[in-house]
Amino acid sequence: MTSKIFAHDSVQTLSATEEGALRIADALRERGVGPGQRVLLKAGNSAGWVGTLLGLMHLGASIVLVDQQEHAEETRRIIRRTGAKVLLVDDDAPIDDDLDAIHLYEILVAAAGRELTEQRLSFDEWGERPDGLIMWTSGSTGSPKGVVKSGAKFLTNLRRNADQVGHVADDVLMPLLPFSHQYGLSMVLIAWITGCSLVIAPYKRLDRALRMAGETGVTVIDATPSSYRSMLNLIGRKPVLRADVEQVRMFCVGAAPLDGPLVDRYVAEFGRPLLDSYGSTELGNIAFATIENPVACGRTMEGIRLRVVDEDGREVAPGVAGEIEVDTPDGMEGHLDEDGALIPAPDGWQRTGDLGQLDEHGNVYPLGRKFAVHRMGYTLYPELIERKVAALDCSARIVPLPDERRGSRLVFFVEDERGQTAAYWRDRLCDMLAPFEHPDRVVVLDRFPLNRNGKPDKRQLERLARESQAGPGDSPGGNTQ
Repeated sequence: MTSKIFAHDSVQTLSATEEGALRIADALRERGVGPGQRVLLKAGNSAGWVGTLLGLMHLGASIVLVDQQEHAEETRRIIRRTGAKVLLVDDDAPIDDDLDAIHLYEILVAAAGRELTEQRLSFDEWGERPDGLIMWTSGSTGSPKGVVKSGAKFLTNLRRNADQVGHVADDVLMPLLPFSHQYGLSMVLIAWITGCSLVIAPYKRLDRALRMAGETGVTVIDATPSSYRSMLNLIGRKPVLRADVEQVRMFCVGAAPLDGPLVDRYVAEFGRPLLDSYGSTELGNIAFATIENPVACGRTMEGIRLRVVDEDGREVAPGVAGEIEVDTPDGMEGHLDEDGALIPAPDGWQRTGDLGQLDEHGNVYPLGRKFAVHRMGYTLYPELIERKVAALDCSARIVPLPDERRGSRLVFFVEDERGQTAAYWRDRLCDMLAPFEHPDRVVVLDRFPLNRNGKPDKRQLERLARESQAGPGDSPGGNTQ
């Protein structure tokens, strides 16, 4: 089968895509883009985005990836910090008029019909750049951080990824993710590295994405847990869509904690589990469950080490929870300081701020962020409590609020499309949990608010938690008790 890139309005072979990327590179070169030039790319998923990314890599540019929905004010701050002189955007990207951005369409028009001056894409020069990529964390636990990554290390990490997961040239990948973030970008370039097909689907319109999956013969889907939950609910309402994913051999998941009951639902529905993964923007992709080893987040990839340590930094035994530390040759070069200077990353073992454990076979079980609160004389980890109730089929997120008497109050947000009452869920939660873990307040939502990376948006939940404390009535967006 000839591998292709499928978009909602075009289908191209990989060779045609390569020729298009070379023409785009030529058009960008005329705009002054060359080796080491920092170029900001702020656009949504499209075939033009992919071609522009490949063209920039061919030119050896330093690519500053920004989410299409990022606010104009934050985009200006990113430009100032990175020193980007060329700004590539699409029509839907918020950006101030005075910044003189170039629209992708202008580059695509300039590239169309050009005679090829080169025959093959080469990423050698891009690979040599220590700042080949500058990406931004989701900002779910604070302000977004600029993460500076070597082009060569990034590609090496993706080759490890493809080798462990088992992507092959006959695969058709459909990442239901924004390409400007670590997970989505990884899948775009894994498709290119392995020579397999890529489907650029409208990930916010799952009904259309599923139809594309059926029409293109998708074999691997990558998405967040929230997308997989919505996918099952959609198929439940429209059973005809089930046929569009029956040929999928791997349902891969990442970017946010995965609930055990959701895995069970996929096994029951399709006879295949969700294959979980562990990684970060800073450290790259670390561990993957596979068809052969569909346990938790699987084992770490070849050449990468992971351990779990206690508060004193001593390695703990299998089955004991502690902080995950990683030693990887594929990690970031460092963070960008506010003045644009590089704050180098430390060598060797690096703390992740994640709680987790290993089993006796080396499988990785991430348990959440290492964020403790003190309540009624106990030290609690909200994300561990979330994991505990998830195992009993309750999808919850906890926001702790300060409390002079107890130390902290726990506001539980429960995601329930069935609309059961807060009183119902309070009773269930109190049955599940020890008294010192009981909720002070329960808010039921149809769906958690999500950030741009598909994770539950902690900032919005914190705002809703504070508002829910204002009075006994309903909180915005849900019912409360």
